[in-house]
Amino acid sequence: MRRGQGRWSKMLRRGTALFLTTVTVWVLSLTADMGAAAQTIQTLAESPAFVSAALRAELGNLPLEDDPMNGLEGWQRLILRQSPALMAFEGGPDLSGEQPEQEPGTTQAPSMEPDDPEDPHQLPEVTTAPEDIVGKTLLPVSADGYDAAQGVYIENRPGLPLDVAALASAQLELTLPEEGPQVLIMHTHGSEAYTPDGEDVYTPSGECRTTDKTHSVVRVGEEIAQVLTEMGLSVIHDTELYDYPEYNGSYDRSLAAVETYLERYPTIKVVMDVHRDALIGEDGTIYKPITTINGEKCAQVMLVMGSDAKYTHPEWQQNLSLAVKIQKEMNTLWPTLARPIGLRENRYNQQLTTGSLLVEVGSHGNTLQEALAAARMFARAAGAVLLEQE
Repeated sequence: MRRGQGRWSKMLRRGTALFLTTVTVWVLSLTADMGAAAQTIQTLAESPAFVSAALRAELGNLPLEDDPMNGLEGWQRLILRQSPALMAFEGGPDLSGEQPEQEPGTTQAPSMEPDDPEDPHQLPEVTTAPEDIVGKTLLPVSADGYDAAQGVYIENRPGLPLDVAALASAQLELTLPEEGPQVLIMHTHGSEAYTPDGEDVYTPSGECRTTDKTHSVVRVGEEIAQVLTEMGLSVIHDTELYDYPEYNGSYDRSLAAVETYLERYPTIKVVMDVHRDALIGEDGTIYKPITTINGEKCAQVMLVMGSDAKYTHPEWQQNLSLAVKIQKEMNTLWPTLARPIGLRENRYNQQLTTGSLLVEVGSHGNTLQEALAAARMFARAAGAVLLEQE
């Protein structure tokens, strides 16, 4: 409902702006000849300060230098003050979209956190057939550039001190209750989809995106939920699309949803946010992480974990320890299934529990069937680790 109201609000704002412009021209025509009115409009158009302020008032997301009205004459200010966006700015919050730098370990409101900067939601148009997509099995050839131990590799982008061996052997502060839901599977970017192939075709809502939940990562989450349920775990699968029709703010929306689930079902101890990756070379080549296990082609799986490098997240190492244990189990069962764990600065809402994971199943270059095969294998490894926590 809010999104619909937003669209009507935008239409009303633009209609009002058109009306006000017409009135302005009419008033000018009463006090001067039309040549003078045209000259006045031309003066407006040639005023850098007016044009800049008008754009800022309409878009509401351009950098604002102090008072956006600086350099404008009184009558120009009067016209711009008809903009609801600019009126909201005056004496109100910063609408520039810029965020102040945050010192490590300090608190910042969740609503200020950006959406995943590494997850492009606007992909280049896919014009190649699946056979033209380059498949790669992404495995480290050495420990250079990684924190590693016991066959587990972590791409530590924040450069935080890590003891991978200690993480692998640490006792988890995670106990699954015998009664009630134990695991929540959800999708911050639920419209993410895969390369159409064979019978797996869908109506797109963007490049490799669809609201058809039978062909997006929601379908992959359903596969994980089914395997975990068969293994004896109690699972809730949230199939809501938090990234459609608007991508920005999807982590805020999914954060609110997870908080609601945790309040309603305090027995939930594990939250899996299931995504898919997007791998594109500088030359536009589309890649897909792929391997063959027991004669079946399947995508690779990557666990992406948050840290306290930028935002308050005191128990991030508990989440990372769980990820390391699941990674070890995948390596034991299927040595080529897992890509290295990615440790990042952002939190990805993982601050809500000590059992939170962001799971990337394949990439947009994979097919749905390759992703489903990977989902089943990941779920068996994750389920084995979680059952030890009951």
